[in-house]
Amino acid sequence: MTTDVHAHVTVDVPAQLARARQAGVERTVLLPTSVHPEAAATNEELRAEFAGLMRRISGATLPEERFRAALDEVRRAVRAHPRETVGFASVPLELPELEIHRWVAEQLAHPEFVGLGELTPAPGGTAAVEPVLAAAADHGGVPVLVHGFAPNTLDDLRTYHLLAARYPAVPVIVGALGGMHALDLVELAADRPNLYLDLSSALQTFAVRAAARTVPEQCLFGSNTPYGDVVAARHTVESAVRDQAVLDLLLGGNFQRICEWAG
Repeated sequence: MTTDVHAHVTVDVPAQLARARQAGVERTVLLPTSVHPEAAATNEELRAEFAGLMRRISGATLPEERFRAALDEVRRAVRAHPRETVGFASVPLELPELEIHRWVAEQLAHPEFVGLGELTPAPGGTAAVEPVLAAAADHGGVPVLVHGFAPNTLDDLRTYHLLAARYPAVPVIVGALGGMHALDLVELAADRPNLYLDLSSALQTFAVRAAARTVPEQCLFGSNTPYGDVVAARHTVESAVRDQAVLDLLLGGNFQRICEWAG
């Protein structure tokens, strides 16, 4: 089943899923978001949404009510489209460790959520995801998707690699192919079999090709909707990878195995 592992829920989920069907995507993993740049009607509104995005991916916290509202948005979307979607639940990284474990247990009790993410630690603060990985391990090794694009750094990707080694039963998915550090991330993944690469927002087809050539069983198709387009993302992957058996892994086979692994 062709799966988009990295799509943030949008303000128009039916249109989002129609675009996914146009790309041949049968299942979309919906991630929570507190910003909606796709709803902006002017450049000024778009700048305001992106300012909010930059605060979040730089480590800014959200009031709990807004955090829960974003999770509710995903759950409503999955309930409305159960055949085409599943959800990941985000986690407030500033909570004490015990509270993080309670939060994860609460969210994974909802059948709409099959994983955790997108986690957005501050640059230099990626060690903050460790309690979430520990909680994921306690719940059978559910997958965890972490932010991998700027402003996170190469050192942050190295921290993800080290944390993945501590929790080998947890599939750790690094988002957006590590941004400008894609080739470094590929090398890190080659050394750590539970470190997975989300191919969304790839800056070069060379990076996708290198990932597929080096760790084909650790690559996952994603679009990073609404920041990327699912049809364009599929074209990028298919232009970089011509081996159909490898494509089948990237487009859905690997994610299916992660879900089975996670129980």
